[in-house]
Amino acid sequence: MKAITVNVSMPVYEEFQSYASKVDRKASELIREAMEEYRQQHIQRQTSLRNRKPTSVGGPIEAITADDDLLGEMMTDTD
Repeated sequence: MKAITVNVSMPVYEEFQSYASKVDRKASELIREAMEEYRQQHIQRQTSLRNRKPTSVGGPIEAITADDDLLGEMMTDTD
């Protein structure tokens, strides 16, 4: 394990120390876990679209007819 120095505000560090004592752990353990969680959610989460599973966003808002120009609607700025 690599020892590092991190500067944080006293209120943040005191909050970590207080919580750590309540759960009978060290503040350094909580900080390591927080860093690992951040790494997993933000750094390692770079996956290809091919690896992602589809997500349902519900059904269509209204029926599509043969005369509908979907590309035109997607390209039109509605703001």
